[in-house]
Amino acid sequence: MPGADTFVPFFSRQHRIEWGQCDPAGIVFAPRYFDMVTENTIMLFEAAGVPPKRVMLDREDAAGYPAVELSARFLRPTSFGDIVTIESAAPEFGNSSFTIVCRISFEGRICVEVTEKRVWTVRDASRPGGLRSERVPDSVREMFTRR
Repeated sequence: MPGADTFVPFFSRQHRIEWGQCDPAGIVFAPRYFDMVTENTIMLFEAAGVPPKRVMLDREDAAGYPAVELSARFLRPTSFGDIVTIESAAPEFGNSSFTIVCRISFEGRICVEVTEKRVWTVRDASRPGGLRSERVPDSVREMFTRR
């Protein structure tokens, strides 16, 4: 996983595992980790200073940053009621894409490592409802170097 050996958290939060994220045995259903990481990415960008996603979608040319590739390593299970820590490193920027490494841990032990590759998109006026990738704005890149 890119950057997993040099992981430095930029954003961290606590999350309580809910029953709806679990299988009948009370263990997190693996795809639900991707939901947790996706929400963490939105919160990561807001913590850096990017406008909340709803504001960005309403007022900016930006149309979001959809995931184009996800990979995960599942090291330990988590269960209903566990309070996990979800940490995301700052994005590693390419041109229009960026990669984020995220870790989910419980009681100090890493349970899941996820790597997301996302693409900065803008509305494409040449097609109704269309999107196209665009270079991540320098103003956004700079938000992750200020710390």
